[in-house]
Amino acid sequence: MQLFKKATTSLLIASLVLTSPVMATSYSDLPEIGTAAAGTLTVEKEIEYGDAYMRMLRGSQPIVNDPVLSEYISSLGASLVANANDVKTPFEFFLIRNRDINAFAFFGGHVALHTGLFLHAQSESELASVVAHEIAHLTQRHLARAMEDQARKTPLTMAALVGSLMLAIAAPQAGIAAAQATTAASIQSQINYTRSNEKEADRIGLETLSRSGFDVNAMPVFFTRMADQYRFASKPPQFLLTHPLPDSRITDSRSRAQQYPQHTVPLSPEYHLARARVVARFTGIDSTAALDWFNRQLNKASPARAQSLNYGKALVYIDSRQFDKAGELLTPLYKAQPNNRFYLDAMTDLDVAQKQYDAALKRLDKALASQPNNAVLLLNRDYVLVKAGRYEEAIKGLVKVTHRFPTNTNGWSLLQEAYDSKGVRHGALAAQAELYALQGRWHKAINNYTQASQLVELGSLDQARYDARIDQLRAQEARFAEMQR
Repeated sequence: MQLFKKATTSLLIASLVLTSPVMATSYSDLPEIGTAAAGTLTVEKEIEYGDAYMRMLRGSQPIVNDPVLSEYISSLGASLVANANDVKTPFEFFLIRNRDINAFAFFGGHVALHTGLFLHAQSESELASVVAHEIAHLTQRHLARAMEDQARKTPLTMAALVGSLMLAIAAPQAGIAAAQATTAASIQSQINYTRSNEKEADRIGLETLSRSGFDVNAMPVFFTRMADQYRFASKPPQFLLTHPLPDSRITDSRSRAQQYPQHTVPLSPEYHLARARVVARFTGIDSTAALDWFNRQLNKASPARAQSLNYGKALVYIDSRQFDKAGELLTPLYKAQPNNRFYLDAMTDLDVAQKQYDAALKRLDKALASQPNNAVLLLNRDYVLVKAGRYEEAIKGLVKVTHRFPTNTNGWSLLQEAYDSKGVRHGALAAQAELYALQGRWHKAINNYTQASQLVELGSLDQARYDARIDQLRAQEARFAEMQR
């Protein structure tokens, strides 16, 4: 399903959040580290701040809203979290469309990965090593501890430090000034604190990797490749600026990895399909360059790898409207694995592009019979219904999808499109309001719901629902504003 959203890119989040790494371990068993963090940054507060940061990011970063890639990275992250120690918050994993190599994490279990990681990680274990590292930052509560450390060295409160970070996300120039005003600790002290956190995140991340069945050697291998590739670069990637890789850290991770049981991890078809999808659709290169990359890779690929590369080529052909070529590559892949959601999604795109709506619905209904609650399949089905002009059916399905997955922007975007196409103005305004709310744009969200309430019958159930939502949004706006003071 093709739903692309563009937004301006900012690396300020990465620099602020990662120079004071974020993430958590045993909250109940943490030693006393000071009244500011212990008294102010409770787990509940961190979740609240994390939700606010996430809304800001949706409005300022090019977050990838691709349902298949979102499912993949969430599944990978969940498998690692399931084997991590002392997890006290829910986790959310998401991708940002950026070719720079980077990853970061922040309050409330949020972990962001740049799509550029897929271009440099040669295996799922290498990507997992980065994710496990970020999870460890969260489980060790590094951001809270770093901020508490700053609070001890400055006359400002924890609330002021949190407010500075919030300002930096919402308004970069104001945030830079605020951050400078609140950091009196010496640079050397900050570097030492960061390096200590990085090593701790490596150590705990390796343990999580091992428990999850990944290759623990992937971490030092990935680190070594990054260090060698950019050792003499005048402008290293953001990953190396926010995750320094001195030789001692690489040596330490290699030594620790050798202490775990060594075993061969088989190739992950899902990782290579995700990687092919990123190359085809989220690198910003044109179709000629993308096809050239896939063809060069095919010349040296194993049969297993060839499948994912042909899938990537098929996506390029779909997007460049070379449908016959796309079908020749996709059809055998789908027939061999009819429940593979990478292939199902691509076949949906191919059918919709050729207006073969019934064929797409038949295929999706067959898959939904065994996976009735899968978000990728449900969104694909509703997407087909919208494009086929079957708006009543689409709205019925999308109301259920947005209720079940309220932070899924694809569902709200499709619902807005369906209502608009059917001429239901109040419904379109409400769906758009939810998109605004997910970006922390409270004024616009409230204004939309106010207009929607005025368009429906006085005293109707719709009006009562819209007015109740306005009250909820105003309360959220007030909490949001309080955080930035």
